[in-house]
Amino acid sequence: MNIDDVMELAPVVPVLVVEDVAHARPIAEALVAGGLRALEVTLRTPAALDVIREMAKVEGAVVGAGTVLNADQLEQAVDAGARFIVSPGLTKALGRAAITSGIPFLPGIATSADIMRGLDLGLTRFKFFPAEANGGIPALKALAAPFHTVRFCPTGGITEKTAPDWLAIPAVKCVGGSWVVGKGEPDRAAIEAAARAASALRG
Repeated sequence: MNIDDVMELAPVVPVLVVEDVAHARPIAEALVAGGLRALEVTLRTPAALDVIREMAKVEGAVVGAGTVLNADQLEQAVDAGARFIVSPGLTKALGRAAITSGIPFLPGIATSADIMRGLDLGLTRFKFFPAEANGGIPALKALAAPFHTVRFCPTGGITEKTAPDWLAIPAVKCVGGSWVVGKGEPDRAAIEAAARAASALRG
């Protein structure tokens, strides 16, 4: 599986901040049942690596690690069962570590210089982050124009209402969304319903 395969699993990649490992399996099962298979578990909580381990056991789930900042975290995430890596930015050290590991990698970018740094490393798929704070759709369209081989997963501030506008951009393969799963005790029915709606955003 390469990064294109991950980005094409569904139009929305849920961005998950999970505090309690007991919530991992019900969240993942509900998301997969609703049609969202690529799940980004952010390394923003002490439970994150254990959450990845639990979600990776769910049939049909393709679990990745987000908010990966360095090579050590990348290695920990891979050891926990992550099948793709997402980072908020791109450094040469992290980029080289990801490429050496062979794991699908989606680094964050915000400028043309970021993209060029990625291209120098052989990368052509990026997370535009934070999407709304960095100028939204007009900014990404302008940024994408000189880089016709590059494709994006905008993340940050995108909602169920605005996602279709982002997905209509030819250079966008999918979007990252935190709206699909609410905080606290997981409501499986609500999560599955939100996942079904998200998976239908681009048929």
